Amino acid sequence: MNNASGSKSNQLEQLKQFTTVVCDTGDFESMREYQPQDATTNPSLILAASGQEQYSYLIEKAVEDHASGSLSGQERVDSVINHILIAFGKEILDIVPGRVSTEVDARLSFDVSGTIELAKRLIDLYESGGVDRDRVLIKIASTWEGIQAAEQLQKEGIHCNLTLLFSLPQAIACADAKVQLISPFVGRIYDWYKKSTGKEYSGAEDPGVRSVQEIYQYYKKFGYPTEVMGASFRNVGQIIELAGCDLLTISPSLLGELQSATEPIEKRLDEQAAKDVDLERIHLDEKSFRFALNEDAMATEKTAEGIRRFAADMRKLEDLVREKIDALVA
Repeated sequence: MNNASGSKSNQLEQLKQFTTVVCDTGDFESMREYQPQDATTNPSLILAASGQEQYSYLIEKAVEDHASGSLSGQERVDSVINHILIAFGKEILDIVPGRVSTEVDARLSFDVSGTIELAKRLIDLYESGGVDRDRVLIKIASTWEGIQAAEQLQKEGIHCNLTLLFSLPQAIACADAKVQLISPFVGRIYDWYKKSTGKEYSGAEDPGVRSVQEIYQYYKKFGYPTEVMGASFRNVGQIIELAGCDLLTISPSLLGELQSATEPIEKRLDEQAAKDVDLERIHLDEKSFRFALNEDAMATEKTAEGIRRFAADMRKLEDLVREKIDALVA
């Protein structure tokens, strides 16, 4: 596989021929370097970026512009954080040609109305800033309540990215809810099985890779339009095994590895081939969804752990904002 100059294409260039590449970071410079189509963020990435000098101006400006007025206490902190999320999102959309994913507070993962309310607020802020809602994906945890909230938001033209997804039942419920996109977490599935079995996994044997393959095949077999975006990678091998997936969201370090390698990549996931796989359709209501998830120890534990981690980082971001507000009004 050669480019126009006759030199070998690197693996990132090859991957982009099969799959839409998304950058999983809050680092704008990485996005400029690797030129992804879309970008994803979460509270952990925003928190990490906020500690870097080149991004602190976004935090400072949000505090200065939105810490005054009639709001006080937690409402003031919430308002500033919402504006920080939108500020990062708008900067990202100035770099990538596609969409940005912005996450709702993980503490709302079991609150349907609260998730809907915050998602609408975030979209309103984007639109008031001149950003079309079609360029924004609202990230919501793949709990039963999160999926129900996303179903309602999709009906109102707000596109959703269902994150913290570790199992086929979660993926099926998301597809039935007609969400725009799901983010199955390859690396965290791998982590769980490696810890629980003491085994190393690679290639097609990797349980995280197999989970995304299973979801992809199910979606294409039954004609679901929901996009599959593999996420949370631990190594380049996992990415290569999923070449052909609708989208893959990749950290800057792994994008760098792909860009510096030239070994050939083959398309591993194919929509037409998936349609020929022998699968039975699965029907889920709330009771069967909750039981199926409960039967999967890995998915149950990793979903809960992910929510706790994102919630903890949101609290840290709140503490940072609160300190800056106090310093400003002192």
